[in-house]
Amino acid sequence: MAYTHDVIVIGAGSAGLVCSGGCAMFGLKPLLIERADMGGDCLNTGCVPSKALISAAHRAHDLRTANEFGMASVEPVVDFRAVHAAIHEAIKTIEPHDSVERFEGMGVEVVRGDATFTGPKSVVVDGRTYTAPRIVLAVGSRAFVPPIRGLDAVPYLTNHNVWDLTELPQRLIVLGGGPIGMELAQSFRRLGAQVVVATLGRPFPKDDADAARIVIDRLESEGVEIIHDAEGDAVEKTADGLVLTLKDGRTLSGTHLLIATGREVNFDGLGLEVAGVAYDKKGIQVDARRRTSAKHIYAIGDCRDGPRFTHASGYEGGNVALEISLGVPTKANYSALPWVTYSDPELAQVGLTEEEAQRQFGDKVTVWREDFDHNDRAVTEREVTGFVKLVKKGSKVIGGTVVGRGAGDLILPIAMMIAGKSSTFGVASLIVPYPNRSEHIKAAAFASDEAKVFNKWSRGWARFLAKMRG
Repeated sequence: MAYTHDVIVIGAGSAGLVCSGGCAMFGLKPLLIERADMGGDCLNTGCVPSKALISAAHRAHDLRTANEFGMASVEPVVDFRAVHAAIHEAIKTIEPHDSVERFEGMGVEVVRGDATFTGPKSVVVDGRTYTAPRIVLAVGSRAFVPPIRGLDAVPYLTNHNVWDLTELPQRLIVLGGGPIGMELAQSFRRLGAQVVVATLGRPFPKDDADAARIVIDRLESEGVEIIHDAEGDAVEKTADGLVLTLKDGRTLSGTHLLIATGREVNFDGLGLEVAGVAYDKKGIQVDARRRTSAKHIYAIGDCRDGPRFTHASGYEGGNVALEISLGVPTKANYSALPWVTYSDPELAQVGLTEEEAQRQFGDKVTVWREDFDHNDRAVTEREVTGFVKLVKKGSKVIGGTVVGRGAGDLILPIAMMIAGKSSTFGVASLIVPYPNRSEHIKAAAFASDEAKVFNKWSRGWARFLAKMRG
């Protein structure tokens, strides 16, 4: 059979861009199909705009707390139209990296439109059929909107349209206590909005409980109201905005409602049944190599059942590009997958949390914690809240938590220890610049090995050598 391309990639988010670009760099002829904006959610409605908003919120917070360093604290005057412009300027600045022109320059053919399978190895876009021996699905996910009565009759926000706001909400109700909801809750509060978070379980449910508590306490101290055991039941429009009624009868009023209750997949129109690809409400079913039930078709990124992070999507895109291009089987390994919530303080996790490790391994687990209140850099910055935590099973690091300023930048060496690219002894032996928060990664690593280094045998040997020298 003569194919039009060597590989067809559907979806131009992080997963699809890395995969199609990698295949082109290996000399293949890839086709990349995208029906919406190049760059996917991360660039347009996720990572990039949210971090730009967080940056603006940080500036506002710095003005309010300037007295801590001998300057007059002032209440910031927020021009939210200018904040909106800064967010979209950040998107515009990064856009060229994900553009059609860049990928066409790499050798990727880019087609805009909706793809539909017409057979196991063929898709049609706007009436034109394309074929390839390998097809990669990278169609992403979307915000999950829970079945709340009356929601379809009121305007509401998700991570997709919240960036269209040009006026600061007066009172924002955030439904959901996960990373997205909590990041946005703190940011809008710092910019001057009243914010209430309605969460069913504890906020940051997948993170270390001790670390999550620190971030929750900070948000509440800044005026974010958190309502627990809250499940939305109905919503109705009012003269001043809307009222959200919870399942237990409590009501919350606000001017705006932000839905942040997770992600879902939607394969309508793709024709996965025609291609023989199995899926359920969690996503496309894949093996460790990200192959679907039709082994020549891969599913990577948010559309498959698994972790939904931009960096996980990029990792899988690179793996599949290697497998398709060079024939090297590449299994996904997420034992050292890090994730970060960019709240203030930041919350970073890699591997197992302390609770997960203890459930799995019981008394075989040891935990080593170093608090930032005795880190010299943290003291000089007056940012002493937080800690580093290493979780070990025997001599192997199986998890790590960092909560505090710059936690996302500090998690890397712990990920390297878990992945076997380094060790606690190796990190403890490093020369680390002073003063620096990374000293606490070294301190925790050293503490976890201290008993092995300073034991009765090493002390006995030291005493023996001392006597010999005498």
